[in-house]
Amino acid sequence: MIPRQVYETVRERLDLFPAVALLGPRQVGKTTLAEIIAEEHSSIYLDLEKFEDLEKLSDPGYFLNTHEHKLIIMDEIQRIPNLFPILRGIIDKGRKKGIRTGRFLLLGSASGDLLRQSGETLAGRIAYVEMSPLHLLETGGKSVEMLWIRGGFPDSFLAKSNRKSIIWRDSFILTYLERDLPQLGARVPVTTLRRLWTMLSHLQGETLNIARIARGLGLDVRTVSQYLDFLVDLLLVRLLPPYYINVGKRLVKSPKVYVRDSGILHSLLGLDDLNAVLGHPVVGGSWEGFVIETLVSAAPERANAWFYRTAAGAEIDLVMELPGGELWAIEIKRSSAPKIEKGFHHALQDLCPARAFLVGANTDRYPKTSEIEVIGLADLTKALHEAA
Repeated sequence: MIPRQVYETVRERLDLFPAVALLGPRQVGKTTLAEIIAEEHSSIYLDLEKFEDLEKLSDPGYFLNTHEHKLIIMDEIQRIPNLFPILRGIIDKGRKKGIRTGRFLLLGSASGDLLRQSGETLAGRIAYVEMSPLHLLETGGKSVEMLWIRGGFPDSFLAKSNRKSIIWRDSFILTYLERDLPQLGARVPVTTLRRLWTMLSHLQGETLNIARIARGLGLDVRTVSQYLDFLVDLLLVRLLPPYYINVGKRLVKSPKVYVRDSGILHSLLGLDDLNAVLGHPVVGGSWEGFVIETLVSAAPERANAWFYRTAAGAEIDLVMELPGGELWAIEIKRSSAPKIEKGFHHALQDLCPARAFLVGANTDRYPKTSEIEVIGLADLTKALHEAA
């Protein structure tokens, strides 16, 4: 099993809060991580998709109070949203007895309803931790190409062959559309949502134009916005916001859209191997999205990510603000000998970042100019992670 970076974060939060919600798409490794944590505590694990575990919660107050000194792990918590008020009462009762932390570990997909219901009911009592697919610090820096093509879902990345990885991803997409999304509250025709997901794949790395997508799907803008928000809530799609600064220039204000996992992106587009990806127009956007997800996943807590673009053409693919406020400007190129565009220089003059990088596919680390450093993705990922 590959050790997950988020493990220490979850343990830390359990020492600080009575409830911790571990959020992420299905099959990302939440259950495996929870089982490891369960072995370290006196705990009870409940899979709320199993009838026998649901039966244990027929009287949830009684059952949970009888195990007040144990860590209760509840998987697929979104299936019982009315449980949150009961958890609040149990947590508050426990606080009066001096039982203040490490009561509940809740696993679920990050649907909007789940976040809203738990946030409103358990405010001040719950911490949220997002679990993303595998990234380079977890898989090792030498696995860049395979991780890019297969994506970071453990069963896809660790498959014994490329064919088995493809089969797993195709099954994941179909299962999500036909079973999981309806269970999570999506009242969307399967074919429509598949078309939207695929259309977003073709638009990987482009600025979002809802009206254009709506025309392509034959739907109104409001409906498409709702469907898109649902995919974003489930951590399947990322809307990277623009960076705002008062530079006296017209700034691009629409977010850029990315299918978050590169392996799922390639499967939606029918791209089965490296040659197919390299020969498709999405190759640049696919690599850009992969780099962004890698860096955001490995970044220190409370780091923020944007892109920067002006109407005049000044552009930075990724602007990262570290917890202390330091800005890093990152230009992303697929080439192993990346070149600096004029727009990047102009953007650096606008933002004056502390550090500027040109990240390529497989490249040595060396200064390009007095301001800009050329660096490989593995080295940049490590540098960003250690910058806390």
